[in-house]
Amino acid sequence: MSKVAQRLLVFFIGVPLIIGIVLVQFFFHLPLNIAIIFSAVLSCIELHAMFSKKTALLPKWLLITLSILFPVAGYLFTIFDFDFDYLTWIFAFSAMILMAAECFFHKTFEESITRLTASVFIIFYSGYLITFIQRIGTLENSTFFLALFFFTVFINDSLAWLCGVLFGKNNRNIFAASPNKSLAGFIGGIFCAILGCILAKLIWPDFLPGSFVKPVILGFFSALAGITGDLIESVFKRSAEVKDSGNIIPGRGGYLDSMDSLLFTAPVFYALIYFLYIYNFA
Repeated sequence: MSKVAQRLLVFFIGVPLIIGIVLVQFFFHLPLNIAIIFSAVLSCIELHAMFSKKTALLPKWLLITLSILFPVAGYLFTIFDFDFDYLTWIFAFSAMILMAAECFFHKTFEESITRLTASVFIIFYSGYLITFIQRIGTLENSTFFLALFFFTVFINDSLAWLCGVLFGKNNRNIFAASPNKSLAGFIGGIFCAILGCILAKLIWPDFLPGSFVKPVILGFFSALAGITGDLIESVFKRSAEVKDSGNIIPGRGGYLDSMDSLLFTAPVFYALIYFLYIYNFA
């Protein structure tokens, strides 16, 4: 099976599966939160494997444990209605635990700066960022906003790829981080994300009140964040000199090759919903 066919197959199976999980509201989106916890584990494992090719790291088991701590705490905060700001405390204490581990686990410290910096980044990227999906799940009409979040990210990613395949042959190499990315794909992904948010407002106007400027802003910046998330993961892979973050997803490579846009978009999408539709900033 060709890579294109594999990618299309994963899209048509994976997207309905994820949207289906989102629609299950049982016990504060329990299926989604289980998936988020597993995502933190897989992301941490793949990041550890990539980063370890270029730099020393603290023990994998410790980084996985701390990465899991964030989404587990996030789910408990959802159940007991705690403020998600407490996750900042957890991040601070997790970083301090890694600093203490550096003192106790090693006898030479020539690589301590890079080891600590890379290890703290891994738990931030794989564990902390994904909790913003859980924050979206605490909003009023959470099922709608979660579905819109995943739809916006996937439509941006998939249509950017399709537009790049169809129209990007002569306008590639616009990003040094990923030379295969094209201007056509960049524009097509953003346009389709904006269009998707506008259609969501037309179909469910009560969930997205206000002017049409709001869904345009939501779609544009969510798509821009998704593209940036994809590019930063390309930077990781180029730095580590690997083609993919792993090989568990046919046609796409590693788990992070599919999660990068979600991780980077989640905080942006949450902030936009918060300011555009809760505080009515615009």
